[in-house]
Amino acid sequence: MIIVKVGGSLYNTPELHHWLVALADYSSQQAIVLVPGGGPFADQVRTAQKLHHFDDGTAHHMAILAMKQFGLLISALMPSCQTVHTHDIPDKPFSVWLPDDELLSEPSLLKNWDISSDSIALLLATKLKAEQLLIIKRTSSHTRSIAELTFNSIIDKGFAQLFESSPIDTKIINYQAYDKLPNYIENPNNSLSLQLP
Repeated sequence: MIIVKVGGSLYNTPELHHWLVALADYSSQQAIVLVPGGGPFADQVRTAQKLHHFDDGTAHHMAILAMKQFGLLISALMPSCQTVHTHDIPDKPFSVWLPDDELLSEPSLLKNWDISSDSIALLLATKLKAEQLLIIKRTSSHTRSIAELTFNSIIDKGFAQLFESSPIDTKIINYQAYDKLPNYIENPNNSLSLQLP
């Protein structure tokens, strides 16, 4: 099984459709579970917090709901993609995970903006014992260093600690590289895999 985090920044790009088609096609060879980012839905949470000054715990809860909204959008775009929840074991090769309130009681997750859908995707990959985690982002960074990726705000601040306790073959993929998907999957632990620090 492969976990693929679909960055919310793909929301308004033609690449979103290309990725969904590529991932659906590849799922005939290996099961794929998509983890949605928050995209514009999470941006609205940030805007609301600045306007109304509510606490980070509430914002974290709302951001999880933002991920769920993008996941529902993905499932509407790809009817072949089943929806699954936190404790579901996917029984179809192509699924999109809809995070739910059970994440609020997850002890390994901070309840603030240091945790984003990147760390949540890593947590799910660990729970489902996935072979790989692929993170699709609108970035041109080529570094494998988690510390450098964190410093440049490409991944969230909580990712490194989760990765250290539960390492998994993880790669960050540029959002325009959908035609190279088989290369990322079929070459595990190669020179593209993330590493500490």
